[in-house]
Amino acid sequence: MSVLIDTSVWVEYFRNSNNCEPLEVLIDENLVATNDLVLAEIIPYLKIRKQRTIIKLLSSINNLGMAINWDQIMDFQYECLKNGINGIGIPDLIIAQNAKQNNCPIYSLDKHFIALKNVVNIELFV
Repeated sequence: MSVLIDTSVWVEYFRNSNNCEPLEVLIDENLVATNDLVLAEIIPYLKIRKQRTIIKLLSSINNLGMAINWDQIMDFQYECLKNGINGIGIPDLIIAQNAKQNNCPIYSLDKHFIALKNVVNIELFV
């Protein structure tokens, strides 16, 4: 089963952080997935740093199709607000919806996904 890697993990990984050892295992086992939203968040940063090889490698990773279901996004936001969770941005909701749509756990260092886990029933990679 592929794991959708959130932008927060990629940023830490590219900073040579020791926090991302699980990502190295997922890469070695070819279990890494991305989507166009994550790529849109990370590739401009890499272009500024002139990291063409990394951009090429990221572009070759399993890219989960994105069929954004806006009704589901609004339902996710409603459930969050109903449960007292405010401040989760639409990009994180889209990533959660995409992972759920593809039956794929999310690997993220972003605390928003911990809050989303129980409210919208997504699986996190730990």
